[in-house]
This record gives sequence, structure tokens and C-alpha cells, in this order.
Amino acid sequence: MLLLQNLGYAHPNKDVLFENLSLAVSRGQKVALIGNNGTGKSTLLQLLAGLLRPSAGVVQADTPPYYVPQHFGQFDGLTVAQALQVDAKTSALREILDGRATEAHLAVLDDDWGIEERSQAALLHWGLADVSLDQPMASLSGGQKTRVFLTGTAIHRPGIVLLDEPSNHLDATGRRLLYDFIQASPATLVVVSHDRQLLNLLGTVCELSRRGITTYGGNYDFYAAQKQQESAARQHEVDSRTAALRKARETEREALDRKQKQDARGRKSQDKAGLPAIVLGMMRNGAEQSASRLKGVHAGKVSALAQELSELRKELPDVDQMKLGFDQSALPKGKVLFAAHGLNYGAGPRLLWPAPLDFQIVSGERLALQGPNGSGKTTLLRLLLGTLEPTRGTVHRAGSRAVFIDQDYSLIDNALTVYEQAQQFNATGLQEHEVKVRLARFLFGKDAWDKPCRTLSGGEKMRLLLCCLMIGSHAPDLIVLDEPTNNLDLQNLEMLTAALQDYQGTLLVVSHDAHFLEQLGVKRTIQLA
Repeated sequence: MLLLQNLGYAHPNKDVLFENLSLAVSRGQKVALIGNNGTGKSTLLQLLAGLLRPSAGVVQADTPPYYVPQHFGQFDGLTVAQALQVDAKTSALREILDGRATEAHLAVLDDDWGIEERSQAALLHWGLADVSLDQPMASLSGGQKTRVFLTGTAIHRPGIVLLDEPSNHLDATGRRLLYDFIQASPATLVVVSHDRQLLNLLGTVCELSRRGITTYGGNYDFYAAQKQQESAARQHEVDSRTAALRKARETEREALDRKQKQDARGRKSQDKAGLPAIVLGMMRNGAEQSASRLKGVHAGKVSALAQELSELRKELPDVDQMKLGFDQSALPKGKVLFAAHGLNYGAGPRLLWPAPLDFQIVSGERLALQGPNGSGKTTLLRLLLGTLEPTRGTVHRAGSRAVFIDQDYSLIDNALTVYEQAQQFNATGLQEHEVKVRLARFLFGKDAWDKPCRTLSGGEKMRLLLCCLMIGSHAPDLIVLDEPTNNLDLQNLEMLTAALQDYQGTLLVVSHDAHFLEQLGVKRTIQLA
């Protein structure tokens, strides 16, 4: 069991990330932890794993959790055995088997005579038959590193498993193994992910937000339906408050008009009555004070309603704000953009693909590029876009205008501010306020315009790139995305999906996220072996 009581965490600079979080996870329960970027999901997992100390509250676990991180760079100086924390046991076992047994070796091994066979079997199960325990972690791809840490679930057999974006770097085969593990595992699971197929395998969704943790008793589809109902109710409340505010302003205007007319008639009557000046002055002061009180009463009501409306609007989803509202590609549908004939790449006799590639990409298509980790997907993209030339065969390019959004968002200049980056794409000479209006539409308000691009999260960089494309006005004929869903939270993923659904040009996507590809309307796949 996992128990959080009044948990809080503050960064070293004393900025509070969250506070007063409470949650109970029962033994064997499978929980999805979701929330927008910056709410602290990964930090919370590290607190649960005991890797960070809370600034307040406590975490209790009835068994030590096993943690699979999202990033692996810190392990590059280790071997696979060291990363899996089995190096001491395997080393002691080898010393014992070589006849150099000591009491210390036997104590370290602790009768775990099957540690090496269990480790090799786990590596084999997770598709790492060619990876040895002595291999450096630095020699492995991102997907292989993820699989290495997943093997630890079979080696150590933990009662609690914490997974941070486990499907990010996995190919289709790796994802199937991960999904099978989640369904079959008897362990208590807490999973941070944006992979909706994975999230639907988990029976409870916990949403982390600035309000705390909200628990939904169902999988992600159930959660999404609940959120849609909440959003509809909130929209109804916004519409109701908007109507009330409009009515209050009309009432205020009408009341003040009536008061002004009454005062005008009163002044005429007073002038005709020939009252002394001092009496007229007192009466007019009284009328002005009455008008001021009336205006204050109505202004207070209007201000309160306006404040309520502002707070309600902050709770509405932002997905519909992001639209790629540029002119569409002028290329006719069906025009051949790329034609590969006998295509291959490599050094000397060692070629990347066992069989040369032959395919076409035509204007207006939506297609996916898929293949196992290391099958050459990024290399093929570079061959298509002309940054590499083939070793064998040819690539015909129609001279179309293409935009390549890679995993590092290299179109973003980290030395620029958000506003300066947007100006780099302002080819039509939009005025400053027009550029800022478009930035605001992509959720970059005035507090973000001077923010350095190097400080942006992956989701923010993706949004900024989409905004830049829209500012550029003229649509690219082709948008190429290399694993675009990696490191995006669910909110930014929904925004990216909505924006790309609005795009009418050709779309080529490297992704193994079946739900994402389905939403984009992908109809064809180029499959690499």
C-alpha cells in the first residue's frame, strides 16, 4: 500500500510546487497519474520512490517501490548490471563459482543463486537478447534503456512499481510487452503517461493540478467522459454568468439613465420654484450623492459577476484556441512529392535496410513511418528531406515546401525570447500587437513574451512552433513530425491533435501511438524492418 499524507514539496529556491496532497493506493491497485506539464507528476513519483525528500507531510509504503525513470542520461556511466543493481550479486556469484568464495560473497548473494539466469531471462523477455549485463548503458538507444529498467520488474519482483512515461521511447513491439506487463502484473502500479492506450489499462485515474489530487474511479476513457461533462457544465455556467453580467450592465445603464432624467426634471422644477441658492445647492449635492450611491451598488454587482466569469473561464479547456489558420497548400491533391527507387543508406557493404526501399508519397496524404528502434526511421526522413544523400538508389523530390519538427525542436532558437522567435516567422510584416495576439491564442500570454526559449518545456516548444507556422501564413506543403507525442502532457497532446486536424496539407508522422495516428486520420504506413 502507498499512503500520502499532507504531502508538500518546494524547490531549492523555496518555490512551492504543491502542498497538502493526500492519497491512498491500495495493494494491487493500478493508478494513472496525469496532469499538465509543470504540476509535478515526475517529482511526485520521485517522492514516492524515496529519491526526493518532501518539504512537508509523509509518504508510507509497505514495500520498497521500484522506479522506472523517464530520462536515463545519469546512468550512462554504468553497466546494465549496475543500473539494475544486480552487479554486486552477479559479481559475488562469479567469485563463488570460480572457487574464491568468502563469507562476504555468500552474504552479498543471500542464497539468490538464480540471479544471473533470472536476469538473462528478463532481458530476453523484453527483447534484449543481444544485451549483456556487462554492457555499458551509454551504448544503448533510448528504447533499449527503457526496456533494461523494465527487466528489473522481473528480476526484483517488486510489490510497488512506479513508471514515468514508460512508452515514450518504445517501438510497437516494446509497447505490446509493456501493455501485457501492466495487465498481468500483480504489483501496485502508479504510472505517469500520456499514452491513452496504456492509460485505458489502468483502473483508476488521479489528476494532479493546482487544486491537489482528484481521483476518478475508472480508466482514461471514463475520466475523459467525466471531464467532458464537467467542461459542459462549466461552459453552461460561463454562458449563464455572461448573460447575467450583460443583464447587470444593462440594468446599471438603465438605472443611471432614469436617475439622470429624474435629476434633470428636479432641477427644472427647482429653478421654476425660485428657491434660494443655498437650498438649491444642498438639494443638488444630495442628488449627486444619491446617484453616486446608485452607481456604486450596480458597479459592485457588475464587478463581482465579472470576477466570477473570469475565474470560470480559466477553468475552460484551451484545445479549441489553437488552430493553424494559414492559407492551405496550393499543391494539387495526388501530386508525387517523393519517389524512392532502390533506396538504401550505409557505409561500405553494411547497408541500413536488408531490402532496398521503393515507395511514393503524394500530396494530401496522411501517413505514418514505423519500425523497431534502430531501423533507420530518422535516417529515412533525412534522405527524403535532402539533408542526407542515399548510398544506393535515388530519391525524387518535387521541390515542395516542407517543415520538419524533430524531437529536439531544433527550429526553435534557444537564444531568442518567445516573441523574438515568433518574429523570425513573420514574413508578411504583421504588426507587433498582431503577433502577440497569435501568441496568446497558443497560450503565450504577456508574461511569456520575454521568456527565453531555452526555458520552455517540450509541450511549450511544440505550441510555439505551431504558432510560428501559423504566423508564417503560407502553409507548408508537408509537415514531418518525428515522435511528436514524446514528452507532451495530455493537454498539449490534445492541442497538437486539434491543430493538425485543421491542417490540409501532407502529413508524415513517426509515431507508435495508435490512438494519435487514428485521430490524425493516418491511412497508410511505411513499415521499416
